[in-house]
Amino acid sequence: MTPAAYGSAPVLLVGGGRMGQALLKGWLNAPDIGPVFVVEPNPAAGLAALIDGQRVRLIDGPDKLPQGLAGLTGLSVIIAIKPQMFDQVLPAYKNLALAGTLILSIAAGRTLSDLGRLLGNAAGFVRAMPNTPAEVGRGITALVAGEDLAADARRRAELLMQAVGEIAWVSREDDINTVTAISGSGPAYVFLLVEALTKAGMAQGLSPDQAAQFARATIIGAGRLLEHATDSPKSLREAVTSPGGTTAAALGVLMATPHGLEEMIDQAVTAALARARALAG
Repeated sequence: MTPAAYGSAPVLLVGGGRMGQALLKGWLNAPDIGPVFVVEPNPAAGLAALIDGQRVRLIDGPDKLPQGLAGLTGLSVIIAIKPQMFDQVLPAYKNLALAGTLILSIAAGRTLSDLGRLLGNAAGFVRAMPNTPAEVGRGITALVAGEDLAADARRRAELLMQAVGEIAWVSREDDINTVTAISGSGPAYVFLLVEALTKAGMAQGLSPDQAAQFARATIIGAGRLLEHATDSPKSLREAVTSPGGTTAAALGVLMATPHGLEEMIDQAVTAALARARALAG
């Protein structure tokens, strides 16, 4: 296959797990991206459903990569494997990490220095931290670049991650750890709130199905309101809190000092941040 046959923005996705599949779904809706080669030796059913043999092609290992991929202009290599697999897996792709190639990693805790150590320093490196709402195109991704990232590689990184939601560049690599603690882990905090509301509803006599319905719809609706409102979250909260009313009674518990929700969230984020920094070495 000649370089021209690969298209204008060829992508090699190393790892076809949950987040890799989320990215792939977004890329399939972006006509300027592709074709995509997915390296995954054990494809799950969700990934297999996305493979068409034309725009998306499955490869079971790095030794089966198409000829001509190395050195291809505009090549982007997305690393979507577990962080603990880096040292074992990445050296097999060193021949692709040439000048002009974008290497973008979404692995938590593995640094730009790790990428350079394992792949050399010729390619352009970007770390990205997406979150699971990327699965429905509503993610938020932080990106940080290595030194002297070429403008073309930067645009390609933006194109790839905007396909699954919003993006924001951060200036310091350590900021990725903070983002991990806020938005990377953040969906789990929201899901826990839904669980807690459901259990509270059941404790007060609602059926499990009713409690779950009201809890889920409340969080989804509040998120949609927040998305479209021009007011700040604080203003939205105050608007629904009548003095002496039911919401005020509940917020009196949640906003208590000490041990209120704000303090608990701060402690949770601090714990997640400490863990992210530990993983980064």
